[in-house]
Amino acid sequence: MLAEGRAAGLEEGHAAGYAQGRRAGRNEAKAAALVEARLTAKRQVSAEFDSATRDKIRTELADEVRAQVRDELDAEIEAARAEAMADAKATRDAAMRMRVQIAAEVASSRRQAELDVSALLLESRKDAEREHDRIVQRARALQDDTERRESRLAEREQRLDAELDRIEARSRDLEDAESAAKDRDAELDARERSITGELERIATLTADDAKAELLAAQESTIRRESALMARQIEQTATAEATTKAKAIVADAIARVASEQTAESVVAVMHLPSDDMKGRIIGREGRNIRAFETITGVNLIIDDTPEAVLLSCFDPVRREIGRLTLSRLVEDGRIHPHRIEEAYERSVGEVDEICQRAAEDALVEVGIDNLHPELMKLLGRLRFRTSYGQNVLLHLIETAHIAAAMAAELGVPVESVKRGAFLHDIGKAVTHEMEGSHALIGGELARKYGESEEVAHAIEAHHNEVMPQTIEAVLTQASDSCSGGRPGARRESVEAYAQRLERIEEIAGAKDGVEKVFAMQAGREVRVMVKPDEIDDAASAVLAREVAAQIEDELTYPGQIRVTVVRESRATEIAR
Repeated sequence: MLAEGRAAGLEEGHAAGYAQGRRAGRNEAKAAALVEARLTAKRQVSAEFDSATRDKIRTELADEVRAQVRDELDAEIEAARAEAMADAKATRDAAMRMRVQIAAEVASSRRQAELDVSALLLESRKDAEREHDRIVQRARALQDDTERRESRLAEREQRLDAELDRIEARSRDLEDAESAAKDRDAELDARERSITGELERIATLTADDAKAELLAAQESTIRRESALMARQIEQTATAEATTKAKAIVADAIARVASEQTAESVVAVMHLPSDDMKGRIIGREGRNIRAFETITGVNLIIDDTPEAVLLSCFDPVRREIGRLTLSRLVEDGRIHPHRIEEAYERSVGEVDEICQRAAEDALVEVGIDNLHPELMKLLGRLRFRTSYGQNVLLHLIETAHIAAAMAAELGVPVESVKRGAFLHDIGKAVTHEMEGSHALIGGELARKYGESEEVAHAIEAHHNEVMPQTIEAVLTQASDSCSGGRPGARRESVEAYAQRLERIEEIAGAKDGVEKVFAMQAGREVRVMVKPDEIDDAASAVLAREVAAQIEDELTYPGQIRVTVVRESRATEIAR
């Protein structure tokens, strides 16, 4: 507080000096202004006086003004000094009062601080005494707890010592028992060898022979039990799934209305008259040779009235040849140059037909975003047949059946439909590439950006690759439905007879088979077995073996059912 008072006094002194300086500056400014005013007045008078008089007057005025300004300045300085002395005295008195007040406040604060320190010391002493009492009590409790624990540890050590003694005694007993057991095992081994030798002598069989005979008997029993179990499982699965499967397949087939097959590998061209045959042949066969060379189609001219035959294994070339010959017959001018012109026009027309056929098929099935190269291959299938069934129509029908099945089963329809629609795409290039059309089709699908599910369904629809997805399974099922329905396909009588004969040979070559009958145009095989050689379990095994061999060796549309019939008869005579 004293220092603050001193600072305040100094600040007041400085303020007084600053105010006195400002007053002196103002007085000087006044004097200068007064001098300037008088000089101005004298300048006005100087025009009336001469220069000598003007100088005298200026000197007198300057002395007069200087004396007057000096008197005024002295008066103002004396007043400022008096005022500063009064301010300094007031400041000194205020400082003294402040010093007294500060001293009183400091004394009061010191007394209050002494009282606070005394109270704090007293409270701290009481807290220290209470803490000491708590520590002493806690130490006593810990000492009592330690003593109790030491007592329990001593008792536990005694129990452990007793337990170790018992364990050591038991270990010695176990060692004695183990030794006795080893002696008994040795005795039993000796008795077993003796008994085994006696049994071998009595049964005239070695132990290995007896083991092999026992294993053979067990194997026969296990095979019989596994066949019975498999048969029971198949019956249960069939009972649960047959009804739903039949309903799904029947509904899918019923929703597809397809035409009967009427395709052929030979095209018949009707002529307006038999005279046209001579023009087609030409002089010394020139025209017919040029036609076959340019088109690659065999032209057969026989005694059939007003008709010729066009034969070619490639259906697209056969159609080009038919259109070419049709144009030549309509025009009537037939010569090698004209044949070339008609052939070129026919090629362009067939390409347009293939493109339109592919586009129409995509619209009918409801598929888009197909690669242009796959579109070309689909169009070529417009003229391709399989067992007399048009392949492009077969693809459309298969896609509709697969989509219906997928919708009933609740699986994604788009990928199933796409795989079923493209499953025979490989048939468009099988005459150009070696290999199965299923594997070729899968490679083409991957090459032109189809998904792996679609490619797998294509390559697995004839089991060249085992089906692993629901798309592949439904593609197989829909393909079988489309190809196996009545009127879908046809085959030659010779191939039909050979297939039936081979089916009967496969079943008849099995042991215990008495008769075999191929029924329902080769779609079912009845196998009659000898009841004394084949039991019920073996019948199920035989049916499975015959079906597997037929799948491996034969190619056929649809599916073939194998039924094994075992008839048991019991005869007694009453006397």
